[in-house]
Amino acid sequence: MRLRIALLSAALAGLNACAVQMPTLFDDTPKVAAEATLSASSGSAATGVVRLETDGAEAIVVSGTVTGLTPNAEHGFHIHEFGDCSAPDAASAGMHFNPGGQAHGHHDSAQRHAGDMPNLKADASGRAEFEYRVEGISLGSGAANDALGRSVIVHRDADDFQSQPAGNAGPRIACGVIRRLAE
Repeated sequence: MRLRIALLSAALAGLNACAVQMPTLFDDTPKVAAEATLSASSGSAATGVVRLETDGAEAIVVSGTVTGLTPNAEHGFHIHEFGDCSAPDAASAGMHFNPGGQAHGHHDSAQRHAGDMPNLKADASGRAEFEYRVEGISLGSGAANDALGRSVIVHRDADDFQSQPAGNAGPRIACGVIRRLAE
């Protein structure tokens, strides 16, 4: 009997040690979700919806669908500094969102604007469906890198990820303000 109790105690101690070392299965960090409804600009037909959701303190997942794009083409896709799409060419959205004062660059590079994202790739019908994880940006935090209240822009041409200051992506063909979704 004492041997059974000792073995049971040892087993429970071992399980407790494992439980402490195992990763948490449930993340209780509050998630923030936002959405930008894209409207056409610069005489284009591009429209869509972009969803943004926190994925940790310094990353967001950006997903959605855009239609009315040039078929089989890539289009620059960025978060811009102002939540203002009122100008016909969306110039009111300002430049790329760049709280760190970095040079424009590839979305996977350490040297880039916070708002630099991968190009959208349209299919033969001019539709792009996407999902990207963007590091170094928050949503609803109030920090300098907070994207909430800014805008999402789709450009006519592909971003070359090299040309300064914005990747030579051409006119802005769709714009939407990033607004928090009700919880």
